[in-house]
Amino acid sequence: MPTITERLLYPRKDAAYALGISIRSLDYLISNKQLETRRLGKKVLVPRGALVRFANANHFEPFVPPCASPAERAS
Repeated sequence: MPTITERLLYPRKDAAYALGISIRSLDYLISNKQLETRRLGKKVLVPRGALVRFANANHFEPFVPPCASPAERAS
């Protein structure tokens, strides 16, 4: 009987799905060092522990994408 094991590292698409956010939002979190990653060649992988820590933490700061206008960033 095969054993089902949970992944230790998730590709960006699966990590975004697990958090319930878009891949673009995930990339924003990664670029702002709010979510740790591992690289395997060109692949960017997110450890399961990093997803759990991020999901369990409170995030009070507003989510403003890096391409937002200065007026949007000030609000």
